[in-house]
Amino acid sequence: MLETNDLRLFDEVARSGSFTAAAELLGYTQSAVSRRIAALEREAGGPLFERQARGVRLTPAGHALRRHTRAVLERLDQAGEELAAIHAGGGGRLRVGAFATANVELVPAALGRFAAANPGVEVRLAEGLSPRLVERLEAGELDVAVISDYPAGLPEGGHTVPLGEDRLLVALPSGHPLAARDAVDLADLREETWIEAAPRGQPTLLVTACAAAGFVPRGGLRVAEWSGKFGFVAAGLGVTLVPELAARAVPQGVVLRPLRPLGTAVPARRYYAALPGLPLPAALAFVDLLCEVASRTGTMGACTTASPTSAGGSPPACAT
Repeated sequence: MLETNDLRLFDEVARSGSFTAAAELLGYTQSAVSRRIAALEREAGGPLFERQARGVRLTPAGHALRRHTRAVLERLDQAGEELAAIHAGGGGRLRVGAFATANVELVPAALGRFAAANPGVEVRLAEGLSPRLVERLEAGELDVAVISDYPAGLPEGGHTVPLGEDRLLVALPSGHPLAARDAVDLADLREETWIEAAPRGQPTLLVTACAAAGFVPRGGLRVAEWSGKFGFVAAGLGVTLVPELAARAVPQGVVLRPLRPLGTAVPARRYYAALPGLPLPAALAFVDLLCEVASRTGTMGACTTASPTSAGGSPPACAT
């Protein structure tokens, strides 16, 4: 088999046209170069150089091998540069997963800053439900995932970095009698038709919150996408709960109002950045930016970031 070091030696002899010159450049003796080229010729099945009084020149077989050698060495050099960039956080690919409402503002804002600071990193984005994102992260298909603890809780293993709390707001048609209030009691919505998407019989934050308020929500149209829910609310066909992360996507004709606490709690979920056990430096840098963006949004808790260097390769620590 042809060894990489022998190919580099072969390429240098071909470039300089001399065993002696190649030996001086690479730190070998002239006899060592002669022995290694002879061994390479045996591997190649015949002579690669014509020995002349003043140096050497390639045979037809030597020309063929050098063409392939240059391609191989160039690819190896490129691989080395790419690996160095990945380990430094400035190159390679970053595969990001996020649940839908995190893609309204949080993830785009962080990715915009990340792309500006790391133009050599190719970003891939996947959207999905948190349990599926966790599966893909554990399978090595994602480098970082923005997930919530609802409805499945947090995954075991790996690292999760708390980013903030996502309160649930009630979306009302702009002409609704309660739309002018600063906040709404959930009990005042007991007669409303609710637009929901979760499978029937599965516990939801809506069902749990309404139970605490003393009623069972009346189901209506089943719509999965937030943009679709907004459209049905605007048309006066029902009301729905909206994560605060999606507030900026609310169209005209829909009013969002906070819910008054039920006892000491307001219906909410928490969201996190999830990382594999050995996160990429680029993933750590992106989570730093997620923390910064989350901390600057008034509805979220304060986030203290930690760079990959200062964290010693550990995930950033965000305190909400």
